[in-house]
Amino acid sequence: MININHVIKEMDLEGNPSNHRVVVAMSGGVDSSVTAALLVEAGYDVVGLTMQLYDYGKTLQKKGACCAGSDINDARLVSSKLGIPHYVLNYESLFQDQVMNDFADSYLRGETPIPCVRCNQTVKFTDMFDRAKKLGASALATGHYIRRKKRFGITSLYTGLDPIKDQSYFLFATTKKQLDFVRFPLGSLTKDETRSVAKRHELNVADKPDSQDICFVPEGKYADVVRKLRPGSVDKGYIIDVNGNVLGMHSGIIDFTIGQRKGIGIGGRKGVDDNDSILYVIALDTKKNNVIVGPREFLSCNKIKISDCNWIIDLPQESEFNVLVKLRNSSQPVIGKIKINFENNFAYLLFDQPQFGVSTGQAAVFYNIKESSHVLGGGWIAEAPNKLADNNLKNV
Repeated sequence: MININHVIKEMDLEGNPSNHRVVVAMSGGVDSSVTAALLVEAGYDVVGLTMQLYDYGKTLQKKGACCAGSDINDARLVSSKLGIPHYVLNYESLFQDQVMNDFADSYLRGETPIPCVRCNQTVKFTDMFDRAKKLGASALATGHYIRRKKRFGITSLYTGLDPIKDQSYFLFATTKKQLDFVRFPLGSLTKDETRSVAKRHELNVADKPDSQDICFVPEGKYADVVRKLRPGSVDKGYIIDVNGNVLGMHSGIIDFTIGQRKGIGIGGRKGVDDNDSILYVIALDTKKNNVIVGPREFLSCNKIKISDCNWIIDLPQESEFNVLVKLRNSSQPVIGKIKINFENNFAYLLFDQPQFGVSTGQAAVFYNIKESSHVLGGGWIAEAPNKLADNNLKNV
């Protein structure tokens, strides 16, 4: 049984809950629905907001991705069950401009983008943030598995208590101003506990599966979306090895990501050691339109440049310090030394142990080395020279 007083404490709003309006970003999934249910149970004045990101008619049957037509309907049914107002905001144009187009252009640059972070940056925590304030809300609540709490009197961000569901990697770009207004009531729950709340409230989404794909990418086919958004911009080219030998042809570099092993379309090399015969995508040459493949050792990377850093903490005086860093959401944090350029808002990460398969366009998220659950901030991987590349960070 969830302790509702704990939920109220986590909300960190002074006085009686009934005196506070809380807007809940409702995607139609079980997480945001339970967020709304817990806040209603706690006595807050709850309003549900759902983003419409696509043409409603085209997405009505699309399931398993937030903000699709069927999910909007689920959010409406949950709101009706809970007895709260529910509004749908049409963000199709904004989402197209700031998320989908960025996604396509990033892939064409040979990067591996994370549109969910861009969506949080540009739609959920910006436009929905402003809309919630206009509705007189004291806070905007979401169903993310991440914790917000005070650290020495400063509002700070912490990983979700359940490491399997933790979503801190996708929320590194949350600003200090946004963190003062946004709340995460599920941060201390497990997924099983969330579903138990949904069943207790008899919500229609109690057993609804989690979304697995990026919302606008059906069945995980990223390249198909890029070809649709940028017709005529994807050209065929060569697959070459690290020595420049042509091994085959490809239908577009958007079909490949750094570190990829399967689906390259080229078998291992004969007459070489077994370890060297296995080929990985080492680099994507967007100028010559070549995919470069080779042994895993060529993916080795010791220095990374990070751009557009967002710091949730007050930075220390010194520009160099050690952090824990995640280079992918699914990876374990590793120790790195960070060197900050305060003037231009970028940083370098240096690793004692080489990292493999680091791709530009992904995020590097920083955690406190003394308290690994404490999120410090993060930024975008702008340069990740591996063994194949000219190491233009050698003078760092």
